[in-house]
Amino acid sequence: MTSRQQNVTPSIGVAEAKRHFSQLLDRVADGERLVISRRGRPAVVLVPPTGELTGPAPPAPIGLAAVTGGLAEWDELEKVVEEIYADRRRSADRDAPSLE
Repeated sequence: MTSRQQNVTPSIGVAEAKRHFSQLLDRVADGERLVISRRGRPAVVLVPPTGELTGPAPPAPIGLAAVTGGLAEWDELEKVVEEIYADRRRSADRDAPSLE
């Protein structure tokens, strides 16, 4: 067997991959790369996880990044913002910018 033949990544059809998915995961976990093909064309490659996937989790976001998305679920946000603008309009020393 030539070195070129040894480096060929095995290709498996989607139907076979569905039938033997657990065994394929075991093979990949052991370090093998597998190509899953759809209609004879490569669709995805299963590869073992890299250090960046198995390493420590990234640090938790801080500051404004920590609340991103949380404000989208805050139903009263618009009301609170309108109250802040109304208070600024009533204040003689601070003009409020237009909301439009």
